[in-house]
Amino acid sequence: MADIKERFGLRAFRTGQEQVIRAILDGRDVAAVMPTGAGKSLCYQGPALVRPGLTLVVSPLISLMQNQVHALADAGIPAAFLNSTLSPSECGRVMQGASRGDFKILYVAPERLWRDEIRALPVTMAVIDEAHCISQWGHDFRPSYLTIARFIQSLAERPLIAAFTATATVRVRDDIIGSLALRDPFVLVTGFNRENLYFAVRHTARKEADLTAYLKEHAGKSGIIYCATRKTVEDLAVFLREQGLPATRYHAGLSDAERHDNQEAFIKDRAPLMVATNAFGMGIDKPNVAFVVHYSMPKNIESYYQEAGRAGRDGAPADCLLLYSPRDMHVNRYLIRTPAHDGAAPPAEVVQYHLSLLEEMNRYAESRECLRARILRYFGEEGTGNCGHCSNCCGAPLSDGETVETEAREELGEEDITVAAQKIVSCVYRIERLNRHFGYRAVMNTLRGRRSRIVRDAGLDRLSTYGIMRDTEPRRMRVIIDYLVTHGYLALSGEEYPVLRLTPRSDEVILERKPLAMPFSEEAERVRGKRARVRGKERASGEVKADAAFDPLLFNELKKVRFAAALEAGIPVCYVFSDATLLDMCVKKPLTLAAFARVFGVGAVKLQRYGDLFIKAISSAGGGDG
Repeated sequence: MADIKERFGLRAFRTGQEQVIRAILDGRDVAAVMPTGAGKSLCYQGPALVRPGLTLVVSPLISLMQNQVHALADAGIPAAFLNSTLSPSECGRVMQGASRGDFKILYVAPERLWRDEIRALPVTMAVIDEAHCISQWGHDFRPSYLTIARFIQSLAERPLIAAFTATATVRVRDDIIGSLALRDPFVLVTGFNRENLYFAVRHTARKEADLTAYLKEHAGKSGIIYCATRKTVEDLAVFLREQGLPATRYHAGLSDAERHDNQEAFIKDRAPLMVATNAFGMGIDKPNVAFVVHYSMPKNIESYYQEAGRAGRDGAPADCLLLYSPRDMHVNRYLIRTPAHDGAAPPAEVVQYHLSLLEEMNRYAESRECLRARILRYFGEEGTGNCGHCSNCCGAPLSDGETVETEAREELGEEDITVAAQKIVSCVYRIERLNRHFGYRAVMNTLRGRRSRIVRDAGLDRLSTYGIMRDTEPRRMRVIIDYLVTHGYLALSGEEYPVLRLTPRSDEVILERKPLAMPFSEEAERVRGKRARVRGKERASGEVKADAAFDPLLFNELKKVRFAAALEAGIPVCYVFSDATLLDMCVKKPLTLAAFARVFGVGAVKLQRYGDLFIKAISSAGGGDG
């Protein structure tokens, strides 16, 4: 254990790490569910250093392999990877080195497992990373993972097996254990609560404007913006660059070369904003992601939590923001029913299961209870019910007896939408009397008096509601309709082509004439979100902020030194030192190698490689402690 701590520059293990490492060193199979940022990699990399033979790590993504091998090499640990980016001659050299025992860890894509040379290697531990991919009930099932168990059975001697994932329900966890035939495994679920993450949902019909405002508010920070489709990624990346924001893009439709270049630009902070589909992120080693924005609602809570969890891996406060519109349901239903790349339609049972997960995700987005508690309950844990660090809880009563939402409304006011709501619901009512149903566009065109083909063909231009909102801007009308759908006065139903329908609550609008009001043009939601983040972060534990010894000027100087060192070595800045390590330097201000060795995240190799360089910078800035 001491050797592992020293090599990785640790003072203490994170929750669950020591138990998993001890189980592996005792020769037990392992199934571990540990959230992103909990340090899963160390759980197998550490034991691989002291166990005899080779540790084979099965990983689904090229990016993970490359990043991990670079990081291990920087820590002085011999490792290699084998995937499609290598030429035949490079693959040959890797296999020769593995056969000679040059490496302790070899990363392999599941598609490459059946090479005879790999089966001949002295594998003593097989690690399955992102193990949820093995289950069709998981959020990211991959058929190639079904071959892993057969590969392990084909080896001359059965190795110890360790399976790791960040998100898995009980059903998925049991499927992993059964599919891999784990023997009396040590099963660990560390818990899913990451206190440094601030969860927020913003209901909006103005996603571009809200996202732009948020990104400008967080200028200079690194973040990921997830979209549901490649087209949305393309359009949004162009839009953000037109706004002067340093964004790049990532999706499966790009060439390997462009994906690699864009990923490198993001990791090395040349383009700190990444607009991407869910093809991006698994295994990306970038601890300083300050926020993850979901521009489109994911298909399930497991995907959402895994993607959102890529924020704040360095332990610093980070935001997880979902920009929500009821129309997201339509896109996701379509994606769930879409056949796989091989043209095979998914089984009806699986489709229904994933549609039920989508409904759970939608309930999360529309919930007014504690968002953290809903996530924890989904994974089988109990939340506090009021975490004080999500957009719903931060709208709860404050110390002065007011709420953030009330403050926003007092400052910006509300617009009375009673009459507008009556007109919209009345229009839907009259359309239903024709035994017809239409979506947003047809209803809006009818209300605004636009004689589109659908309006003419369906006779909607003969309704009494035709043109009664002629002077209403389309954006404002869409916001009001979204509000009515979100609050149950109208419903959006149908899968491929969703339509607006009446609900039991529709009578409250057109018969009972219930007064309705909402924040002006969603601006109050923006103020509410901003204040909630501030209040939430004040309530959250922040070691650096609370430490009076922290020197922000020194921190900026150390970032410059780190950037120069990374540039010279051709590696991402986080491979030199994480922000958390720089912050600890700012507090401790070491002036000797012995003192520098006591800084968080400084191991023996990095002490030798970077110690003098950073000590010189601290000394020049007027530090500190011997």
